[in-house]
Amino acid sequence: MLMSNKGRPAQLHYLSGTFRVLASGDHVVCAVTGRRIPLEELRYWSAERQEAYVDAAASTEAAERA
Repeated sequence: MLMSNKGRPAQLHYLSGTFRVLASGDHVVCAVTGRRIPLEELRYWSAERQEAYVDAAASTEAAERA
């Protein structure tokens, strides 16, 4: 039986402008809001803090906290 990645969080290594998948999954969790972000919709993250964000507002909030 094949394992499905549906519903499982992915583990990513965030780089400048891209990311590398370390463990398969279909989403990551926003570090600010806790919302799920489907990988195909992931646009905002911090390579420095290794965090994903659901949108620009969440990214800005994380930067202000840091």
